[in-house]
Amino acid sequence: MLCVTYEAVDDLAPGRLAWIDEGRGSLRIEVDKNAPLKDVVRQLNIEFDELLAEANWFQLWRGEIISRRTPDAPLSVRFHLRPLRCQPPDTAAVREDRGVVDVHIDPALNTEEFAAAMNPGVQQLLDGGQWFQLYNGEIVTIEPPGYLAA
Repeated sequence: MLCVTYEAVDDLAPGRLAWIDEGRGSLRIEVDKNAPLKDVVRQLNIEFDELLAEANWFQLWRGEIISRRTPDAPLSVRFHLRPLRCQPPDTAAVREDRGVVDVHIDPALNTEEFAAAMNPGVQQLLDGGQWFQLYNGEIVTIEPPGYLAA
């Protein structure tokens, strides 16, 4: 089962603004709660580029499997400091399209508020059932183990 969580922490290594810990079916994204959000966002874009370069995450988009190596739509996650007009203020909106996840973050948020705002949006994204991870040769999806066996 896939699980992605964001947490604002104060114990990252000195000078580190963000850290992504990947496990079987999981990503734990830690951000420095004392750092300015604009710096954290910049670092998250770098961290996600590095994570996706390993080509272990995939999107099922209208029957097509999208990966980092898909020529016309390489999988990417992008964070932007700009609110969406249709979103309530002080939120982070996660939007998905073919090969891309765009996260629009209200610049009024601080880093701790951003981390809290991300968890519902990313859960909704995963609940759509279009994401999977290749982990040590095993395909991990949002469905719990044994879901298809019943």
